[in-house]
Amino acid sequence: MTNRRQFLASTAGLLAASAVPAWAQSGSIPLGLQLYTVRQDLAKDYEGTMRKLKAIGIRNVQANLTMSGKSSTDQKKLYDAMGFTWKSIHAGGDALRKTLSATIDEAGKVGITNITCSFPLYPMDRAAILAGPSIDDWKRNAEAFNTCGLACKGAGMTFSYHNHNLEFRKIGNVVPYDLLIAETDPSLVSMEMDIGWVVAGGADPAAYLTKYPTRFHSLHIKDLKNSGIPNTNMKMISAIIGRGIVDWKKLIPVIHKTSVSRAFLEIEEPYNPSPLGMVAASFRHLHGHI
Repeated sequence: MTNRRQFLASTAGLLAASAVPAWAQSGSIPLGLQLYTVRQDLAKDYEGTMRKLKAIGIRNVQANLTMSGKSSTDQKKLYDAMGFTWKSIHAGGDALRKTLSATIDEAGKVGITNITCSFPLYPMDRAAILAGPSIDDWKRNAEAFNTCGLACKGAGMTFSYHNHNLEFRKIGNVVPYDLLIAETDPSLVSMEMDIGWVVAGGADPAAYLTKYPTRFHSLHIKDLKNSGIPNTNMKMISAIIGRGIVDWKKLIPVIHKTSVSRAFLEIEEPYNPSPLGMVAASFRHLHGHI
């Protein structure tokens, strides 16, 4: 088993030892990476980028079935050979609306156990979603998620929904995110909370996790700067974890009281200094503490 000294040496300068914050508990949730963060690097050098992620300490990844030119089969072979665990994918659009069975079949063939919807399915036009789905649209999404969840359950998988910040754009007195939680079946649909987008939308992730401790099984970990926050227009300026406005000292103990079993770093553009640089610094800050 790799000890701490060997681990630090293997990172070859990408990581440096850091003192454990007084508030941090011993982490029990594996901290992985949603590969969307490094998609541009993957497109240039997939294997080289994965080697760098391994040096950082990443061992669990979340991706799409097709990622930066690699098929699900090609990804599976590469991740297995390099020692990465890949059990969760993001999917959306027609893959869930029109070809759900085929999507589930392909996911199953490469060992995926969780399918997460990455964006509302209705309205079908992205511009219409960004302009603001209606109450009926959100109800239609909830119905579709229940359908997806039932199909995934039948295949031995779980189904989740990943939020952005547009789910917190009120329609009258209704918060769409609350509607989705209320109208999806907990036995079929869990929530993958994107902490950064919740904060960007002006909501409190700790409050949601406290109110619905069994509805959240997965997290996207991101931090953000205060500029332009709150908004519900899909905008944020990313920060390295621990250098933004998310109160991790408050949040991590709350996370440990929920059903969350998966967590993935996901950092949005703009990147400063770089996607890999932000991943390394963010992983260093939270690894072993979440």
